[in-house]
Amino acid sequence: MVKQHQMPNPYFQFKQFTIFQDQCAMKVCTDACILGAWFSEKTPAYSSILDIGSGTGLLMLMLAQKHKGEIQGIELDLSAYKQLKENIGQSRWRDELRVFPGDIRQFNFPHKFDFIITNPPFYEGDLAADSHSKNLARHSKELTLAELLSAIDENLSAEGSFGILLPYHRVYYFEELARSRYFHLRERLLVRQTPRHALFRAVLHFSRNKENFIPETELSIQNEQGQYTDEFVELMRDYYLKL
Repeated sequence: MVKQHQMPNPYFQFKQFTIFQDQCAMKVCTDACILGAWFSEKTPAYSSILDIGSGTGLLMLMLAQKHKGEIQGIELDLSAYKQLKENIGQSRWRDELRVFPGDIRQFNFPHKFDFIITNPPFYEGDLAADSHSKNLARHSKELTLAELLSAIDENLSAEGSFGILLPYHRVYYFEELARSRYFHLRERLLVRQTPRHALFRAVLHFSRNKENFIPETELSIQNEQGQYTDEFVELMRDYYLKL
């Protein structure tokens, strides 16, 4: 797994960009990296992308590394937004990326997006964290999954699609919620730490078009010897420094 640096170096160094995160409640984590890498190969060239709840800017930068189109992000927490701007501003793609402070429930973008990506505050009803900023980042008190779907619906083009990272135990609840908003599952990636561990995360891909066949893939991050699996290495090769 990605290991966090200790102070005084509060950052993660990727192959083509650096993420500073000392002002952000939610730090870089392996499952968020999986989300970004998985969709970096799936977004159509020159499509417009929105990242809801951009945090450190990790997803925007991962997508920008392989994407030629417009990428915008929105972040509610002002401390995180300041760091997001700094991370974007020091990257080679700073001229192609735009970020905004604000609440997606009240923010009016002038156009619809072809793809929306989000790593939401998904621990709805789970044990709360100690700090208020972590609660905002991790929990659905400020933005419920239903409100998130409404925001996606409002900002997604008719033929667009969206990708989301969720805890595995929220998957089927969210899929039912999405169906009630006329979104249909296109693909499902299920993640476990090792082959012996239970599934703990899911990356889901939705659109408004109903598919007859929905591919499902399982990914183990490490093998039983504690080494990255070949599948994980292939997914993260273009991003992780030591792969």
